[in-house]
Amino acid sequence: MTDIYAERYRGLTQEQQTCCLTGHRKIPPGEERKIMVRARNILLRLIRDHNVRYFGVGGAVGFDMLAAEYLLNLKAHEEQQIKIISVLPYPAWREKEDWTDELRAREEKILQACDKVVYVRQEYEKGVFLLRDRKLVDGSAYCVSYCNQPQTGTAYTVKYALNHGVKVFNASSFNVMTLK
Repeated sequence: MTDIYAERYRGLTQEQQTCCLTGHRKIPPGEERKIMVRARNILLRLIRDHNVRYFGVGGAVGFDMLAAEYLLNLKAHEEQQIKIISVLPYPAWREKEDWTDELRAREEKILQACDKVVYVRQEYEKGVFLLRDRKLVDGSAYCVSYCNQPQTGTAYTVKYALNHGVKVFNASSFNVMTLK
């Protein structure tokens, strides 16, 4: 497929074409669809209006997993030019998580389909999840979040993004600008 916008966006750096995603692990029952409709609209606008081509996802259950599955589906059917990079804390991190077999299978399918998998460390160390979050943000011009609580890891990541000049779009009605 020819990228009809290539000429228009020729001078953009890779960082200017990169978006990270971050969100809560727990999504209230019945809210998934509403949140993902908002996230889809934001992601499509970034792809089509801002030539975003690279998407970094963190691999956690909840919003990260839903967003990764959506992006992989979008890549398979409409936007073949996008690249999905899974940025994970360390190789054995999932063994520490209390996941069902279904969640492990979903995550494995995501990892197999991603264009690249990056680990910030080779083994667990204190603060490795925060390192993962900062790595996601540091290479991005945009951040799509699902953040509705101010005292969480997601809020920390959003605040870090805001304080480092990353443009944040939130799929929740929570005003993330209050985190700055």
